[in-house]
Amino acid sequence: MRTAALVALSRAMADLLSKVPDVEIDPDGMFKYILVRVKAKDGAGHKDVVRGTKSAEYHNHIFEKVNPAVGALGLECACLGGGKIEIDSQAKKLRVFGESTAFGKADHAATVEKLKSVYEDFEITWSDDTK
Repeated sequence: MRTAALVALSRAMADLLSKVPDVEIDPDGMFKYILVRVKAKDGAGHKDVVRGTKSAEYHNHIFEKVNPAVGALGLECACLGGGKIEIDSQAKKLRVFGESTAFGKADHAATVEKLKSVYEDFEITWSDDTK
């Protein structure tokens, strides 16, 4: 019985995590982004998501929007770092680079893997360049 309850709980957490999109970024331009770990409050299961927008003057402005939205689903999150994204939808090119002063540099390779799941036909590159 205990095992069945754990399996049901695990499925419920997976369902909650599936409600959080892997990537939410602006469609064009250059802007700040953060890599965020979203997890169940009990710590069972997590996933990393990418969030970025031109409207954010600082990386923490993005996190200040993500955190309550994730919390409303009964989940919690932590920022793993940040950087910048430059996206040209016309040319189908996307570049990940830079770092966040507040959160440090995100794992750009992990960010690119998330972006590839959404931008399958884009050329996606990353570097440690600051500009």
